[in-house]
Amino acid sequence: MKLGRLNHVGVATPSIADAIVHYREVMGATTIHEPFDLPAQGVKVCFVDTPNAQIELIEPLGEASPIHGFLAKNPAGGQHHLCYEVPDIHAAKAWFEAKGARVLGEPRIGAHGTPIFFVHPRDMGGVLTEIMETPKGDDGSH
Repeated sequence: MKLGRLNHVGVATPSIADAIVHYREVMGATTIHEPFDLPAQGVKVCFVDTPNAQIELIEPLGEASPIHGFLAKNPAGGQHHLCYEVPDIHAAKAWFEAKGARVLGEPRIGAHGTPIFFVHPRDMGGVLTEIMETPKGDDGSH
C-alpha cells in the first residue's frame, strides 16, 4: 500500500452554521458547500475547499452521534481526524490489519460517496485516521 494524498481534515463543531461564518469571514474561504446529513454515521457535514485539500466540518446529528463524546471533551470543537486516499479500500484494510492496527468497523460509504474506514488513534500516532478510496475519475482537484 502507498499513502495517498490528504483528502480532508475533519473538524468537529457544535454548530456548522457558526463554523461556516468563521471559515468565510476569518479564514477567507470562498467555496463552502451546502451542509448535508449523513444519518447512517450520525453526523451533519459540510465541506470547505482549500487549494490542496478540504476541511470537513462535522456536527452531531441526533443523540447517538459519535461526535457527542468528542465535543464533551472539546466543547468548542476542534480537529477530529485526518483522511487519506488509497486506490483500493480492501487492500488498505488488509494492510493496516497486517500491521496490527485496529480498523474500526467494516468499510462503509462516507461523505464523498466512496468507501471509507477509520483506524484507531492509538495505532496511528494519536491521530484518528480515515482511509478513503479515491473517487473514480478524481483528478486531484476539488
